Amino acid sequence: MDVPLILPFLLSLGLLLWTADVGVSEEDAICVLNTTNISGIVRFVQTSNWSVEVTANVTGLPPGPHGFHIHQYGDITKGCASAGGHYNPLSMNHGGPDSPVRHVGDLGNIVANTEGIVVHCHEYHNFTLQGTHSILGRSIVIHANADDYGLGGHNDSLTTGHAGARLACCSIVVSRLIVFSSVALNKILGLKNT
Repeated sequence: MDVPLILPFLLSLGLLLWTADVGVSEEDAICVLNTTNISGIVRFVQTSNWSVEVTANVTGLPPGPHGFHIHQYGDITKGCASAGGHYNPLSMNHGGPDSPVRHVGDLGNIVANTEGIVVHCHEYHNFTLQGTHSILGRSIVIHANADDYGLGGHNDSLTTGHAGARLACCSIVVSRLIVFSSVALNKILGLKNT
C-alpha cells in the first residue's frame, strides 16, 4: 500500500471507530474532510426542529477566514467541482449566516489560527437533517478566501460571497451509517466487533 494513502485510511478508520464508541442518534450527521493537506471532521447535531449545531475541527488550512458552505450535491467524485453551487432551495441571493436573505447553505466563515487549525461551533436555524431543507447527501466546501456575506460589491458577491477557490470538501452522511460501516469494516478486516 502506498504510504501517502495509509494516513487517510487510518484517519478514516479512527473516525469510524470513534463514532461507534461515542454512540450517535438519528439526528447526527458527519462529513470527513480528507485532502492532501487539509483534514478534519464536521459534525451536525439536530437540536430542535429547525436548529442544527455544526462543529468543525479542521487542520491544514492557510491562516485566516475561509468561506464555509453547504453545497447542492454530495458528489465529490471530481473533487469539489462536482459539488455544485451553494445549497439554495429558496432561490435567494447569497448572504451571511444570520442574514434574512441568504442561501440555506450559507454558513459564513471559519477561521484558521496561525497553525492552520479551525475549531468552530455554531447553531444554525434554517436547515435540518431530515425533511424539508435536509442537508443529508449534500456537501461541505471550505473556500480559499473569506465570505463577504454578499456585501462586497464584487460580481460574485451575491452568488458565492466572493469566497474564492474550493480548498476542501466532503459529503454529509448520517452518522448511523458510519457506525454500521465500522462493523462491516471490522468484518472485512477480520477484527472483532465489541
